[in-house]
Amino acid sequence: MGADNQQERLDPWWIVGFVDGEGCFSVSTFRNSTHRSGYQTLFEFVVTQGEKSKSAMEAIKKYFDCGGIYINRRYDNHKYNLLRYCVRKQEDLRNKIVPFFRKYPLQSAKRKQFELFCKRLKV
Repeated sequence: MGADNQQERLDPWWIVGFVDGEGCFSVSTFRNSTHRSGYQTLFEFVVTQGEKSKSAMEAIKKYFDCGGIYINRRYDNHKYNLLRYCVRKQEDLRNKIVPFFRKYPLQSAKRKQFELFCKRLKV
């Protein structure tokens, strides 16, 4: 069965495998004087893939019904840009992304990254 067929049916375990290989859960804290504490924390679920795999990224975005796909332009010796499927809205992270990965657990060491992410997100 070809990759296109796998993406069309989009089995939840296919998403888990894809994220195990190409995804990350990150928490960043940086200075921001507009916040009371002087710092802002950004929670982010990201899947990165080459521009040629745009259909896979769109299928994942459609499955979760949230987030956006952004182009990371490349100026090195690579021909194709990178795409980032990114979810930052905490409501979507709490109500869509986290419940999905709790129901369909990651199979790699990325599971620990996910659990730390959930702890910081307080879910």
